[in-house]
Amino acid sequence: MDVKVMKKKVLLGICGGIAAYKCCELVRLLKKAGHQVNVVMTQAATDFVSPTTFQALSGEPVLLDTHDAAGGNGMAHINLSRQTDVMLIAPASANTLAKIAHGMADNLLTTLVAARTCPLAVAPAMNVQMWNNPANQRNLALLRQDQIKILGPAVGEQACGETGSGRMLEAAELAELLADVWTLPVLAGKRVLITTGATFEAIDPVRGITNISSGQMGMALARACRAAGASVSLVYGQINTSVAAGLAYTEQAVSADSMLNAVERLLPQQDVFISVAAVADYKVKNRSVQKLKKQPGQAVPVIELTENADILATVAGRPDAPFCVGFAAESEHVLEHARAKRLKKGVPLLVANDVSQAMGKTTNQVILLDDEQETALPQMSKADTAAAIVERLAQLLP
Repeated sequence: MDVKVMKKKVLLGICGGIAAYKCCELVRLLKKAGHQVNVVMTQAATDFVSPTTFQALSGEPVLLDTHDAAGGNGMAHINLSRQTDVMLIAPASANTLAKIAHGMADNLLTTLVAARTCPLAVAPAMNVQMWNNPANQRNLALLRQDQIKILGPAVGEQACGETGSGRMLEAAELAELLADVWTLPVLAGKRVLITTGATFEAIDPVRGITNISSGQMGMALARACRAAGASVSLVYGQINTSVAAGLAYTEQAVSADSMLNAVERLLPQQDVFISVAAVADYKVKNRSVQKLKKQPGQAVPVIELTENADILATVAGRPDAPFCVGFAAESEHVLEHARAKRLKKGVPLLVANDVSQAMGKTTNQVILLDDEQETALPQMSKADTAAAIVERLAQLLP
């Protein structure tokens, strides 16, 4: 399996608008993720943020017009479009959207769009009335017909004081959703249900049994499946990470019982179930409705445990079971235990890892086990690990 780390060359076009300030954080986040970022600004954009700011943040020259010397041979609109993996315009004004929809190329930004060979995404930002204007909506329909990805806008309070659709998405959302633009839609049309995070089994109103799972791996898989074109539903327990953007449905379910109930309710019509959540094997049989108090001379309270249902085995054992992907987090004999778990639970794809290398960390090193092969992946970010898992999943799906 050829593992590809997703570091891209991003061309960021910035139009005039107060939302241009969000692009400072966007450039920082893209650079932090390892991407190269080149910025091109309309003249109006420079009224809001200076080109010097974006040059400092990106580490690259900022292009402003078709005669900019940074273009080298004077063909910046050709050079940049050929050297770029993906182009994003944020904020995208109604004026620029109209120009793109009708093939106009009267400045460097619109000329780059016309000359590009890479995918294009736009993040609209405008007043709610401008957004709802029939002419603007017709232009957006044309952009969609041309396979241009429209990210947002959000609904909320606007700089003009009005409230409604038209706010540009936040920088973190754009940085996350941009992966959808360059990712091959290998899961297009599929519905995927994912569990992630740690469950919590109450002992009394303030104490409980849980574990150190952060939910990062499952959240990375939710993002990777969404980027690959799937409609993703997510059920999560306790997490130490942000919930992925752009998902079809999200629900928090803290205990194993509540997580199983949520999964069974959402399961009909799902094509894939990915069980990443670290579910407690046991729950407290004699849970106290009041906080257990330590009293001098009193015996230590006895906590009785009873087994929780095995969510993965329950789903995999159904006659109408979707394609199931399980995780085996082991502390020793990882491969041996993973092989046994896959056969016992009857799952076609299982991801095995060492808990010391995964739980609570931003990286992971896993082995993929299926009927055809066992594939050991190198240690890499959980985002790249998730992309590799999705690639294999797509190959195995009927």
